[in-house]
Amino acid sequence: MKDDEKQAILAVHVRGFDGMCAGCCAWWSRRAPYPCSRVDWATSRQAQTITARILGGVQ
Repeated sequence: MKDDEKQAILAVHVRGFDGMCAGCCAWWSRRAPYPCSRVDWATSRQAQTITARILGGVQ
């Protein structure tokens, strides 16, 4: 997945006023507590990419 796709996930899956994930509610009509599994996935992939860049690897 590309960086812009990860950013799109992080932009949509935000904390709603009730503490639930707004992206899950809007996209799938699913109530999930924030941070949802999609946010966890996107932030971990983003961290791996940043770490690889810092250490000189390509990912």
